[in-house]
Amino acid sequence: MWPPSWRLFYCPSQKGRTMTKEESSFWSSGHWPTLVAAFLYFDLAFMVWVILGPLAPAISEDLGLTPAQKGLMVAVPTLAGAILRVSNGLLVDRIGPKLSGAISQLIVIAGLMAAWLTGVSSFAGTLALGVVLGFAGASFAIALPLASRWYPPEHQGKAMGLAGMGNSGTVLAALFAPGLATLFGWNSVLGLACIPLTIVFIAYLFLAKDAPNTPAPKKLIDYFEPLKTADAWWLMGFYSVTFGGFVGLAASLTIYFTDQFHLTPVIAGYCTAGCVFAGSLVRPLGGALADRIGGVRALMIVYVVAALALAGVPQGESLPAALALFVIAMLALGTGNGAVFQLVPQRFSEEIGVMTGLVGMAGGVGGFYLASSLGFAKQWTGSFAPGFYIFAGLALGALAALMFVKRQWRTTWSAAEGVRI
Repeated sequence: MWPPSWRLFYCPSQKGRTMTKEESSFWSSGHWPTLVAAFLYFDLAFMVWVILGPLAPAISEDLGLTPAQKGLMVAVPTLAGAILRVSNGLLVDRIGPKLSGAISQLIVIAGLMAAWLTGVSSFAGTLALGVVLGFAGASFAIALPLASRWYPPEHQGKAMGLAGMGNSGTVLAALFAPGLATLFGWNSVLGLACIPLTIVFIAYLFLAKDAPNTPAPKKLIDYFEPLKTADAWWLMGFYSVTFGGFVGLAASLTIYFTDQFHLTPVIAGYCTAGCVFAGSLVRPLGGALADRIGGVRALMIVYVVAALALAGVPQGESLPAALALFVIAMLALGTGNGAVFQLVPQRFSEEIGVMTGLVGMAGGVGGFYLASSLGFAKQWTGSFAPGFYIFAGLALGALAALMFVKRQWRTTWSAAEGVRI
């Protein structure tokens, strides 16, 4: 869905169509320039967060990395982003999301510029760069509160989903990084990335605005109060599977396609982009689906589909079969990302900033596990299959846990009127 003026500009066939009551209510209830700013910030941040994945074949060839080292290289930004999401969540609640986002963007731009100017010439250097890129991954804990605080509970799923669709930035990395690396060298790609990042930073400063209903700052210890409740840990666990699967695959698929099917890095990047685009596209649909049928019911469907698809990947011996299964898995995981964040503000509306950070951290940890485990599985067994089987098992475990807690949630949560759990 687009704001009224955007829909007429981008969708001429929609001229004359009257907005539905739900569409009108959504766009009039929030601040769409901030929603756009959150999306752009999130999108470009995610682009550079996973950029080492598409560049991995070229980096590995230059530095002589083992499969395990490649897995760790693409996993470290995910882990760093997971840890930094907690500190960013705290920063959001202390100084506001707009200023927090500006600081984070400057750190990433400066880090990439330094890496480009000095060069990355060792495995240790790639890990250090991965830590810097973690600040881009931590944008999750800033962009989502920046957007969601403008919208009422009945539209949280859609608002969080639209802002969260910025994870489509992983598509940009897969599409353009391998080709640019072929033309200019992979180290130059780090410098080139600073150009769109700077443009978005300037747009962000003009468009973004903190919501007027921002909660008052609390004592530091109060931010961790949610961890005393089992619900916080359940939500973190559920997101570690949905988002962990999404970002772990986004970071690893270029490596998988080049190693498994001997594709060139550019073609592998195109295949990765297609898979990642599917998962990114459905995130807002996942939030809207959760608004309609409930986050719990949506997640149950997600885990079944994701488990079956991931378990089927090792059986797909041809490239078309593998692509189809990855697309199905990404569609499910992307839907699950939106569904989890339909649930978070219903249970923790007063702690949305820190809960976004905590839940996002868990998602990053899941992504670190998947990306690194695929590398270790390849090195130790000669096959990626064990990594896929184990993660499929985790999806089924999440399904069992969700079935265990769903009755309690539906009877104890005080959801806003018209909101399904």
